Amino acid sequence: MAEAATLDDPLQAPIVRELVKQWRAQDTHGVWDSKSDATLLAPYILTREQRRAIPLMGDPDPETLWRLELFYNAVGLAIERATGVMVAPMMKMSHEGFGRLVLTAGRLIAVNKQLRDVHRFGFDSLEALAAEGGKLVAAGVEMIQKYPELANYG
Repeated sequence: MAEAATLDDPLQAPIVRELVKQWRAQDTHGVWDSKSDATLLAPYILTREQRRAIPLMGDPDPETLWRLELFYNAVGLAIERATGVMVAPMMKMSHEGFGRLVLTAGRLIAVNKQLRDVHRFGFDSLEALAAEGGKLVAAGVEMIQKYPELANYG
C-alpha cells in the first residue's frame, strides 16, 4: 500500500525523502525551515528546454556538483536503510564534468555510474528523479543481496 502512495506522490518516494533529509541536514542555521520540500528539490528539475539552453560543453559549477553529491549520498543512504550495510560514495570528476561515481559496501561496488555532462545534471520532473533514484537504490540493494559476503567484509 505504501508503494502505491509513492507512485501517486513522488515526494513520498523513499529516495526523495532521503534527498530531502540530505538537503535539510545541510541547513545548519534553519534558513530553509520555511521552504517546502518541493522548493528544496526544484534545482534538480530541468526541463528539456532548460537543458537545451545549457551549452553542450561546459564546466560544472560548484552548486551543481554539490547537488550531484547530495543525490548520490541519498541513494547510498537509501541502500543502507534497505540493507543495514554501510554504503560509502566515491566520486572522481574532471573539471569538464566527466567522471565516475561508485557506491561501495565493504569490498563490493554496489553502484557504478559513469557521469557525463554533469553541468546539465537534472531530471525532467520530480517523478523522473524518483524513478531514476529508485532504480539506483534497487540495483544497489540487489548487488548487496547477491554478494553479502563481499558487502559485509571488514
